[in-house]
Amino acid sequence: MSAQYKKTPEAIARLTRQQRRVTQDDATEPAFQNEFWDKKDAGLYVDVVSGEPLFASTDKYDSRSGWPSFTVPIDPANIVVKTDKAFGMVRTEVRSAHGDSHLGHVFDDGPVEAGGLRYCINSASLRFVAEADLEKEGYGDYRSLFITSTSTASTSTEEISR
Repeated sequence: MSAQYKKTPEAIARLTRQQRRVTQDDATEPAFQNEFWDKKDAGLYVDVVSGEPLFASTDKYDSRSGWPSFTVPIDPANIVVKTDKAFGMVRTEVRSAHGDSHLGHVFDDGPVEAGGLRYCINSASLRFVAEADLEKEGYGDYRSLFITSTSTASTSTEEISR
């Protein structure tokens, strides 16, 4: 995609208090008390700071963790992983490549049939772009991710969660 995704002072100024805490201060929002943990609509999840595309609803599943969970990023080049040794644990932090936003963590307890990874992501780090709005929002190049109908994409998300 030709868009330039980056972190700007204007983008940071638009963040809510919770979005700033999560993306800039590496906080974690409460489980089951966030916008996208149970969202099933077809569309893209993009970095709330830079707008870079991160995850697709077709790769989202119900991990029962209380946070949006995905099996794979849209483009691995838009994701940076770092070792996180906070709180006496060793975890793998996930950040956006262009926005340097803290997104969440990746774990190896995801669905085996989908690669075995669980990208456990904070809703506050994401903005949802509905499939119907992809062109209008500048993400038309990602339409092919939803080549089947919206109802099929929603069904596949529900099937994975069973």
